[in-house]
Amino acid sequence: MSLFITHKDTNFGIGDKVKVVLKVKEGAKERSQAFEGIVIAAKGSHGNRTFTVRKIGVHNVGIERIFQLGSPFLESVSVVKKGTAGVRRAKLYYTRHKSAKEIEEIYSRAKTKSKK
Repeated sequence: MSLFITHKDTNFGIGDKVKVVLKVKEGAKERSQAFEGIVIAAKGSHGNRTFTVRKIGVHNVGIERIFQLGSPFLESVSVVKKGTAGVRRAKLYYTRHKSAKEIEEIYSRAKTKSKK
């Protein structure tokens, strides 16, 4: 599986912290809703491609959301923080059982690799 995903000229990868903006329809009104977290997985190919984003919510509860790349409700994806250089796996499911401090080690690994 590839470690990188492309959506409308935005390249991001597994381990990156991204901000995903969705169109949400409530009755007759439409609004934008943002979801920010770490990309922990990517599945599928071409039109069926999906990616999973995980964030830590209120009271340290983990929230995961799966997004389809071909969805018309997906407005934009922007990279907040790069973490791809420190990632060695295509699936980061092991981060579900780690604290926020341990997850930050992924980013510190990326910084030390880029300095070499």
